[in-house]
Amino acid sequence: MDSEDGTSQVDTAVLDVDGTLVDTVYQHTMAWATAFGEVEVDVPLWRLHRAVGIGGDRYVAEVAGDEVERRHGDRLRDRHDELFGREIDRVRPLPGAPELLRELRDRGLKVVMASSGVAEHTERLLRLVGADRTAQGATSSSDVEQSKPAPDLIEAAIEKVDGDRAVVVGDAVWDVTAAVNAGVRSIGLLSGGFGEGELRDAGADQVFADARDLLDHLDQTPLRGRR
Repeated sequence: MDSEDGTSQVDTAVLDVDGTLVDTVYQHTMAWATAFGEVEVDVPLWRLHRAVGIGGDRYVAEVAGDEVERRHGDRLRDRHDELFGREIDRVRPLPGAPELLRELRDRGLKVVMASSGVAEHTERLLRLVGADRTAQGATSSSDVEQSKPAPDLIEAAIEKVDGDRAVVVGDAVWDVTAAVNAGVRSIGLLSGGFGEGELRDAGADQVFADARDLLDHLDQTPLRGRR
């Protein structure tokens, strides 16, 4: 029987990857910093950090403007991907991430990933947290025309698992905004560096410190599943 707010109807958990399940925000930041330095474009690290999570197709213009995107966009993206790929073996799961994925599945929820990253990197990171075994599907930037904060990745993820009522879990305002644009609820995590107020202002219904904190309070969220 549904609760008054309808949360018991939730059947799908859509999770971001970078900064939500794996600790990659600073590796991405430094890869972008090196890439911009090579084309002699100076972008402060704080600005690079705060844009992590937006799709690569939007990232350059977001942090450096349309002219830099026009002149250097493809080169910067290719160089970032190369540099990040060199560091990917050093990446570690964020606290509680593998356990959260298993618990969501055990509670009868469909679990699907929605990452703005490139497919090759996303696949490797998902193996790191066991999502290749626990998740029922995944989408990456190669699956859609527009990345976050557009709703395309979220909608594609839900469709991939034939979901009906979903909740998005992410660490960045871009994840939350994408959820709002897709018309679904969201839970924000602080593990990507955005503040609670920022995530709530973007539209997050609840905010937790990280995957482990969410796992510990799962019964207080729409992702409580059958329990």
